Amino acid sequence: MTMDARKQQVLLAIITDFITTAEPVGSRTIARRYELGVSPATIRNEMSDLEELGYIEQPHTSAGRIPSQMGYRYYVDFLMEKKKLSLFEVNKVNKGYENKVNQIGEVISNTGDMLSKMTQFTAVIMTPRIEMSSFKQIKLVLLSVKQAMVIVVMNTGALQSNLIEVPEDVNQVDLDMISNVLNAKLGGLTFENIKATLLREIYSEMSRHKNILDLSIDVIEKGMTLNREDKIYLGGVLNILNQPEFHNIEKVKTLLSLLEQEDMLRNLLENSDPGEGVAVRIGSEMEREEVRECSMVLANYHVDGQPIGTIGVLGPTRMDYAWVISVVEYMTKNLSVTMEKMFKGWR
Repeated sequence: MTMDARKQQVLLAIITDFITTAEPVGSRTIARRYELGVSPATIRNEMSDLEELGYIEQPHTSAGRIPSQMGYRYYVDFLMEKKKLSLFEVNKVNKGYENKVNQIGEVISNTGDMLSKMTQFTAVIMTPRIEMSSFKQIKLVLLSVKQAMVIVVMNTGALQSNLIEVPEDVNQVDLDMISNVLNAKLGGLTFENIKATLLREIYSEMSRHKNILDLSIDVIEKGMTLNREDKIYLGGVLNILNQPEFHNIEKVKTLLSLLEQEDMLRNLLENSDPGEGVAVRIGSEMEREEVRECSMVLANYHVDGQPIGTIGVLGPTRMDYAWVISVVEYMTKNLSVTMEKMFKGWR
């Protein structure tokens, strides 16, 4: 048995209707609402075939049919036509990115809020990957005799500071000189780009203060390691409660327990890496029992063509994929442009 054109029409009608109503779909409903040019009896036969093929399911005896995970996947891959955002929706997103902000966290939270409000689902955003961050400023400040603070500011807005011991005869002028050399040599570089030859060059210029350099570099390295894990921002977490699929309190508790665990969410996003473009992960494709009745639409946002983080929407498998994909795609484009401006100092 193959998936011919008529079966595709019937499956498309079932999914379209179920997305809208959240109610099982019967043959008479399809015949009445969709002009397929065949009788309810013929539609029933096609529905039986689709059920046998695994594309639809019957949740209860005597009930209509609902799409299966396999059915949603077929729809997304072969039947779906992406919807265009309305002018109102486009303007709403554009307006949300009009105001210049200086903190990456603010951009991320604004994006999450917009995305969750537009889709009425939960927005999940992984913040910029630390290895893509570059040094913006390094400052050594003398606090007291024998004690100074190393402050490292990344272009993502992340900040790391730590206390170090310095020789008694070191003054702020010495520390300013070291700061200037570090900024000149490391400014604009990512941690991954710092080569051993560059460090030797710095030590050669500042040989008199080798011990301070050692401590400063150690602070920088530890700070980068401590902040290496990407953070997860959630927007509209309670939106999930508005979906009829999650009126069961046990389902809600199970899902919310996952959303409370940042490490598990990070693994979920990493295992669902969309690569290029927008990806859709449906139910068990995410390989976690807590989200087996959910789908995620996600994409990577970029700076200079390199992926630096992930943006996505988590909702029920019964979501309007054609529209949500367009929303995520447009939000990702705007977030990438905004991030690029920020990373380049709004030049």
